[in-house]
Amino acid sequence: MSGVARLPRPAFILAGAATMMSLGMGMRQSLGLFLPPLTHDIGLTAADFTFAVAVQNVTWGLLQAPVGALADKHGLRPAMMAGGVLYILGMLAMLAANGPWMLALSGAFIGMALSCTASSLAMTASARAVSAEKRSQILGLVGAFSSLGTLIIAPALQAILARWHWHVGVEFFLIVAACMIPAAFMAGAVDRMPPPAERRATMREVIGSALTSRPFLVMATAYFVCGLQLVFLTTHLPNYLAICGEDPMLSATALATIGGVNVIGSYTAGWLGARFPKYILLGILYLSRSAVITLYFITPPTPTSTIVFAAAMGMLWLGVIPLTSGYVAELFGVRYMATILGLNFVVHQIGSVVGAWGGGLVFDAFGSYDVAWRIGVLIGATAGIVQITLGGPHLPWVGRRRRAAVAAE
Repeated sequence: MSGVARLPRPAFILAGAATMMSLGMGMRQSLGLFLPPLTHDIGLTAADFTFAVAVQNVTWGLLQAPVGALADKHGLRPAMMAGGVLYILGMLAMLAANGPWMLALSGAFIGMALSCTASSLAMTASARAVSAEKRSQILGLVGAFSSLGTLIIAPALQAILARWHWHVGVEFFLIVAACMIPAAFMAGAVDRMPPPAERRATMREVIGSALTSRPFLVMATAYFVCGLQLVFLTTHLPNYLAICGEDPMLSATALATIGGVNVIGSYTAGWLGARFPKYILLGILYLSRSAVITLYFITPPTPTSTIVFAAAMGMLWLGVIPLTSGYVAELFGVRYMATILGLNFVVHQIGSVVGAWGGGLVFDAFGSYDVAWRIGVLIGATAGIVQITLGGPHLPWVGRRRRAAVAAE
């Protein structure tokens, strides 16, 4: 059998990447369901729980670029399989938690796990497995399938929490985390693919180019709002609905709806990214999220308004992943894509910390989430405008001035 015949099929790699990311992100986006029963059982505050989520996001953000660099140099498979093991350790620490510090340790392990198994490495594996012509749509497709985890895991977890102790929910997550390891093995087969046909450059050259690139810096800065808004909602929406007297199952149904509709949203984002400028689509996405959040929070929630809100957010949820990943590939290629996505992700995680822990602090201080969602909307709208006006490869008004100067001469 020839060497070419022994190459892994792209579909095998894509299925592994989508499954790995789906399970990891599905658990991560459902962690907020543990907030009411866990804090009540072991005597913690909302800020204690959200501090652990903040630790998770800080750890994830700080490690994503170094993990990406190691994966680019030594292979994606070992990094992604290690992530599955770290997720199991995080769940074991959560199972043993009897105070805020053990819970924070759990958050640290989960953050390490996500740096190995979430979007940066999964999208890098997917981008390397297909041609540049198909890349945007394939990234959207993988992102779409990766949303199925939230669709299944959130209602399953809430059903468990409604009947049994929250420890049983953590044990369920232990089983799910173990399933990530074979999926990571499948996705890691991309290490056997031939290297991309790109201009040869060192990692240092590519990183230096990224750190002096205005489109990349604008995209990375605007990515702050993605982390802030999404983690605020996944962490605090269950508590918000509980305060408003809604059925606990409604929050799980909302998270599941987000995951289900995001299948369409992510694929649509990838499809549009192959046809329109990705930086403009990103700006529109941030503006649209802010508008949807405003419309939901200005009135008391009902089951109907919550599901409609979840469906609207689902269309805008993880569509940012194929757009940012595709834009990074356009700007810098895929050879060191995991490293560049890791750099991009640092600011995202700063936003996640603000959304999770900051939301908890605001709630503890004011007894409501009104101030928190208003801040999130203002920052989101600002990021959307900046992304559209400054995030492209060329500044449109500079081009007009130059054309006017040439015409005058």
